[in-house]
Amino acid sequence: MKTIVFSLLAATVMLTSCEKDNFAEPTSMLKGRVIYENQPVGVRTNGVQLELWQPGYQLFTKIPVQIAQDGSFSASLFNGNYKLVRLRGNGPWVDNTDTINVSVQGAATIDVPVQPYFVIKNEKMQKSGTNLTASCLVSQATTGRAIERVTFYVSTTQYVDINNNVAKVDKTGSDLTDLTKEMAFSLAVPASVTSKGYCYGRVGVKTVGVAEMLYTPVQKITL
Repeated sequence: MKTIVFSLLAATVMLTSCEKDNFAEPTSMLKGRVIYENQPVGVRTNGVQLELWQPGYQLFTKIPVQIAQDGSFSASLFNGNYKLVRLRGNGPWVDNTDTINVSVQGAATIDVPVQPYFVIKNEKMQKSGTNLTASCLVSQATTGRAIERVTFYVSTTQYVDINNNVAKVDKTGSDLTDLTKEMAFSLAVPASVTSKGYCYGRVGVKTVGVAEMLYTPVQKITL
């Protein structure tokens, strides 16, 4: 009798395991951008994320969605209705935890609006003599927090941010008292990029009390 019972239990476990292994992979795709004034917001690679939740299921768990450095994101999902959430304290913008309803049927595209504290415009980057130079305008988009620093980053790859760089130069303190003036940066061409003949640059702005920085699009600089 015991043998029969154990055999039945084993068969049940195997069937359950097979059922799990045979679940279909999600084939629908959700794509989108995090935007401000209809333009994507640049962030740190693998630094900022959104969350998706699908109500109505017994296992009501979150689906993390990483935001790429150019402000885009994507997720493979099953067809259905989801709730998209902007996490508190997880981006260079004002907290907004309002839920966005998303319906996915085969494919869906959505823009997620955010309100940054500071934005960067008119950025230019180039090689000038033996230096790499950059210029930009920084403006306050939301009151309530002060600016901490503005940084010009240089990298050997297309991934450029506070964690991915081979050289940087900061603007702090008195350099940030008048944001109506254009900011200019200059740093010596790093030896690690000289032989490549090119590098990548990006400018980021840090707000006091906000962990993540907002970045410009990555630019390729020919040496």
